[in-house]
Amino acid sequence: MFPFMAAGHLNPFMALARQLERKEGYTVTIVNTPLNVPRLKSSLPSKTNIRLAEIPFQGTNYGLPPDLENTDTLSHELVIRLMEASENLESPFKSLLIDISKHDGCAPMCIISDMFLGWTIKVANELGIYHAVFIAGAGYSMAIYFSLSLNVHQFQTDDQEFLLPDFPEASKIQQSQLGNDLRLTDSNNALWLFRTRQFSHCFCSDAILLNTMEGLGDIGVQYFKRKMGGKPVWMIGPACSSMKNDAYNQEERSEKLSSKTESCCEWLDLHPPASILYVSFGSYGTILPSQMMELALGLEASNKAFIWVIRPPFGFNPTEDFTVEWLPDGFKERIREKKSSLSQGVPIIGWPLGREQCFNSQMLENEVGVCVEVARGVDSETKHDEIARVIKTVLGKTEKGEEMRRKANQMKEKMEDA
Repeated sequence: MFPFMAAGHLNPFMALARQLERKEGYTVTIVNTPLNVPRLKSSLPSKTNIRLAEIPFQGTNYGLPPDLENTDTLSHELVIRLMEASENLESPFKSLLIDISKHDGCAPMCIISDMFLGWTIKVANELGIYHAVFIAGAGYSMAIYFSLSLNVHQFQTDDQEFLLPDFPEASKIQQSQLGNDLRLTDSNNALWLFRTRQFSHCFCSDAILLNTMEGLGDIGVQYFKRKMGGKPVWMIGPACSSMKNDAYNQEERSEKLSSKTESCCEWLDLHPPASILYVSFGSYGTILPSQMMELALGLEASNKAFIWVIRPPFGFNPTEDFTVEWLPDGFKERIREKKSSLSQGVPIIGWPLGREQCFNSQMLENEVGVCVEVARGVDSETKHDEIARVIKTVLGKTEKGEEMRRKANQMKEKMEDA
């Protein structure tokens, strides 16, 4: 298994690896660069047969800082450099597979790679190994993301709404849903060229694995099936939520939840169920200072308890500059249990910033009914009073809030049965 070097990719791959580990007779190896392997190792339980393998990576050759090999604290420009650098891992990856084959006495049964590592399909073909692409995002939003990336020159229009040429069954795309990373301003744009290369490779794979389930953006699944021309497209999600049923995971958490965790747990337990708002823009998302101030004022005006996770500034190295002691005792362990909002029956207040996030928000609000979008993109001028109003609507005893919680619980049950 080979995930791209970003938290939003590493974590679902790890969850999938844990699922595969439970299948008797399989040996799972996760491949990544040297500085990401310790991170992966820290998320593994002590009782595991999952192997971790390093491949050499010289980020400084591509203008990257010497101590960073994932997107967590990189600027947009450096993320593009990381993406381009990842294409040069082909030779060491092939050498690693040959070494594994010699050590195990046979070639791997299958390579499962990230959608940003489509070049691995060439390696798989050269070595005669079955290949599958694991797309960690939701089927509907990722179908739009792929379509936009592969048809970039066809939707450069002044129209505020437009249809996708190879995905007409999707809703009309609004210009406001296109973040800066989805707007082509230069035909030589490095990010666009990278995505076009890797996504076009993906449809040459033997199969696609989607981190979704039936009833959650099914038309997106149909898009991938059409693009694969009859080759398998399997819905295997939701991968992350499955970890809560992992016996090893439960045991590890039980051991970690000691007296040191009590202060954070006690604070959380002082509040009624479903009353605390968790605010996060993900491992790579960040908003402007003015937006942050409006959000802070809105949170305060809502009179609702909240936990706000703020992304470190660019250039901040979490490995060296961050210590767990900064967090309340037990915070890390408690939050790990609440990774997936929908898998826990929690409604969502959306503020999509870019990539496929806007389309996730659209689907969850219009089709599933578990989301309210309060703002959109880094150019949003949403004011604090509107933010407070939405928070009160979703978390309060309102008709809208009750309906969202009911539908979120229905989605939780579907995920548990998936």
